[in-house]
Amino acid sequence: MSLKDKNVVVTGGSRGLGLGLVEALVAHGARVTVVARGADALESVRARLGVATISADVTDETAAHRILAEVRPDILVLNAGAKPRMGRLDQLSWADFTAPWEHDVKAGLYWLQAALNLPLEPGSRVLVVSSGAAVSGSPMSGGYGGAKRMLWFMARYANGVSEQKDLGIRFQAIVPQQMVRGTGVGDEGANAYARAMGIKPEEFVARFGAPMPPREFGEKVVSVLDDPKYAEDFAFGLKGDTGVTVLEGETR
Repeated sequence: MSLKDKNVVVTGGSRGLGLGLVEALVAHGARVTVVARGADALESVRARLGVATISADVTDETAAHRILAEVRPDILVLNAGAKPRMGRLDQLSWADFTAPWEHDVKAGLYWLQAALNLPLEPGSRVLVVSSGAAVSGSPMSGGYGGAKRMLWFMARYANGVSEQKDLGIRFQAIVPQQMVRGTGVGDEGANAYARAMGIKPEEFVARFGAPMPPREFGEKVVSVLDDPKYAEDFAFGLKGDTGVTVLEGETR
């Protein structure tokens, strides 16, 4: 479908991969609302790209329902994620280990519930951004890999609810399959793994192959939204050298 004049909400869209996606969406003519906490970053993206912005904590259940009711997006992208607390399994506290669950999974639950219970209009699409850590784990980031896999599961569960309630909303999982420098999560991970291996961060990320900077990530997500061949599939791997790969087939 063409993204021109489509109403899109992006959580965590003021920096990192989310900002790269917002830039791509704006370039393709979408009307974008960015939801994030940091007022300065939001003002910067509003001034530069002309997007609407809402300052909110994505883990606030009432904010999720209020924003979706006000904006009524055609497309919702759940991208917001906290930087994981990095460390070996034997070094992490319970609070460190569960931080991605308390932020990423909690936010995912509230926004998915809001999309289903409002509900969004038939034909709406909800993209849930997961991580390659959901496939192979991430031993230096505690509960991060499990949290990102849970988001993947939750998107699948949401499709089941949409079908049961005949809502016509499609939920899809986006899985970046490499660390991206210049982003909070990517830098945190690359620095920790590079330190543990005694190499430089740029050497570590080079192991993933061709880089996928945020704007390129954004263009790949746009292709998932825009290209009819991806309309019915569920989970997509995104990588600099291989582009978009279908990881799981039909949403239902």
